[in-house]
Amino acid sequence: MSDARPKILVTNDDGYHSPGIVALADALQAVGDVTVVAPETDNSGVGHAISISSPARVARVRERAVPTYRCSGTPADCVVIGAYDLCGGMPALVVSGINRGANLGDDLNYSGTVAAAIEGIIIGAASMAVSLAAAWPEPAGDYHWKTAAAYAVDAARDVLAHGLPPLTLLNINVPNVAAENVRGIRWVRQGRKAYSDRLDRRTDPRGGSYYWLWGSFDSSTIADDTDLAAVRDEFVSITPVSIDRTNETYLAGRLRNG
Repeated sequence: MSDARPKILVTNDDGYHSPGIVALADALQAVGDVTVVAPETDNSGVGHAISISSPARVARVRERAVPTYRCSGTPADCVVIGAYDLCGGMPALVVSGINRGANLGDDLNYSGTVAAAIEGIIIGAASMAVSLAAAWPEPAGDYHWKTAAAYAVDAARDVLAHGLPPLTLLNINVPNVAAENVRGIRWVRQGRKAYSDRLDRRTDPRGGSYYWLWGSFDSSTIADDTDLAAVRDEFVSITPVSIDRTNETYLAGRLRNG
């Protein structure tokens, strides 16, 4: 591999076996030298968990054209291990995805896909999260991975050429449609996706309680200038997300008022 080409670390939370990560890694070879480090099992919804009570173990996946490693740890673990060991040097870009299912609105707080991109920012690499807004958890009829991969490549080229602001990642969601049916790109803010009926309490045959945590979402509450509206309207949504969670306005007011 040429040292002139940027190093790109690819990960996800669906697992190394996901067709989305295969499509992404293959497409990004046009941009740089790609290494894949991804969980060996589905880690959807783990957020930014890291492994601290047990070691993370890694094995090479031999049948892949792109150098690929499966990891027993979380998506955030994969970024750290890939960046500090398996990429052969700090990557210029971390790309997490292509996730099966959208990561929009409040779901960013739970997403292992977005958390992996955040970990990339923490360790000092430019980062993006890419998701295909397909049905989840139920299967979709078709998955347009190539559509999402093409937009990921375009975004990667732009980020590598121009960079991103400090502490900022791109959260990209692509409608699950053929490329010719995508209506364009919208740069938008993160929306709100407040759920109702979050808890489903049930009783097992022995009289004990167990719970399903899920909930329903009222799409009529979607604001027009958000990621949720863009994908609903079959646009690619791109949201610059800051990992600095300080409420500067409130802090400034407290400092003024003592």
